[in-house]
Amino acid sequence: MTATAPDREQGWVRDYALLALRIDRRMAGPSGGTVLIYRGPDAWRDRVRAEEPPPAGRLAEDADRLLEDPPFQPARAAYLAAQVRALRAVARRLDGHQAPLPQYARQCLGVDVERLPESDFEQAHDRLDAALPAGAGTLHQRLHAWQAHHTLAPGHMDRLPGLVRRAVAETRARTDAAVVPLPAGEEVGCEVVPDAHYLAAGHHHGGLRSTIFVNGALPFNLADLLYVVAHEGHPGHIAESLLKERHLIDGQGRTDQWVRFMVAPSFVLSEGLGLHAQEVVFPGDQAQAWLTDNVFGEYGIAPDGSDFAEIHRARNALWGVWANAALLAAEGRPEAEVAAYLARWALLGETGTGAAMAAVATPAMSLYIFGYYHGWRILRSWLDHPDRHRRVRRLLTEQLLPADLEAGDPR
Repeated sequence: MTATAPDREQGWVRDYALLALRIDRRMAGPSGGTVLIYRGPDAWRDRVRAEEPPPAGRLAEDADRLLEDPPFQPARAAYLAAQVRALRAVARRLDGHQAPLPQYARQCLGVDVERLPESDFEQAHDRLDAALPAGAGTLHQRLHAWQAHHTLAPGHMDRLPGLVRRAVAETRARTDAAVVPLPAGEEVGCEVVPDAHYLAAGHHHGGLRSTIFVNGALPFNLADLLYVVAHEGHPGHIAESLLKERHLIDGQGRTDQWVRFMVAPSFVLSEGLGLHAQEVVFPGDQAQAWLTDNVFGEYGIAPDGSDFAEIHRARNALWGVWANAALLAAEGRPEAEVAAYLARWALLGETGTGAAMAAVATPAMSLYIFGYYHGWRILRSWLDHPDRHRRVRRLLTEQLLPADLEAGDPR
C-alpha cells in the first residue's frame, strides 16, 4: 500500500530527528556536550541512546537519502534540505573527510566565510574611540575602564537575577507592543551559574517557561544588561523558540521544528537577530536612558558621556575578529599568535582572550562563531528597511535561510 502524504511527511521527520540525535551523540563524545536542541518524542531519543552508535559514513548516507525527495512544499523543502546538508557535512567530517574550514562552514551554515580585512576592525575601533569617554590611555585601556565603571561589584552579584528579571519585563513589553504579540503568562527566570555559554545563555523549556543563565565566573557589565537580555530573551533566542513552537509546531503542524541543529543555517539568523535585538526594541539612545533611569542610580554609577549604542554596534562588528581567529587556528597558527590577534583586534583582556581561545579551539564552537558575525552582517542590511518590525516578526515565526535574505527575499 502506498504511503499517504501525511505518512510520508511524518516518516521523513522521524528519520530527520533520528539522524540529528545520532550525529549529536557522536559529536558530544565523553564531554557530554550538545549541538542540538530537541523537543521531539522521548521515544526517539531513548531509541538513539539505547542503540549501538552507527558509523559516521552510514549517517552521511542517511542524510543523502533524506535529501533525495523531501515530501514538502518547495519553500519548506529548501529550508529542511539546508539543515540536512549541515548534518551530512558534520557526518562526513566525523568519517574523516577534512574539508578546509571555509568550505565546511559553507556546507554547514550556508554562508561564505573568508578572512576579513583588518581595516574593518580599524573602522570599529574608530567608532569606539568616538563613543567612549575621552581620556588618557590606549583604546584598549579606555574600553576596559568603561567596562569597569559599569561593572556590578562582586558583593552585589546576588542582585543580578532581579536585575535580569526587571530587564526581561521591559524587553518583553517592548517586543509585545512593537514587534509581535506574546502570550500572557510567560515566565522567564534567571540563574547565575559557574559557567554558561560565554557570558549568558537563554533556554526555552517549552510552553511558557524559560531561563536566562548568566556566567557567574565573568564580571557583569551593567551597561550590557539590556544588550544581553534582549539577545537571550526578547526579541532574541527565547522569543524565537517560544513563537516558533506556537506558530510552526502548534499552529501549522511543522514537527520538524522539534529539531534545531546548532551548526546549521537557521542559527546564523538566530545569532544575527540576537546581536540586533537590543537596537530593535531600544532604538537610538533608549537603552542607555532606561538603564540610567532604572538601574545605575542604585549602584552609584554616574554618567560618563559614553554612547552605549555606538559601543555595542562597534563590538558587534568585532565578532569578525573571532571569525578571523577561528580561521587562523584552523590553519595551525601558534596559540600565542591567535591569542595576540584576539587581544589586539577584539580588544579583549586576559579573561576574555582565554574564553575566546577556548571557543576557537573547539571544533563545533569554532564553526558556530561564524554565525555571530555573518548573521549580524546579513541582518544589518536586511533590517535596514521601513518595515523592520515586520521583518523581525518573520524571523521569529518563519523558517528562513541566510540565502533567502541575501537574495532580498521579497515575500
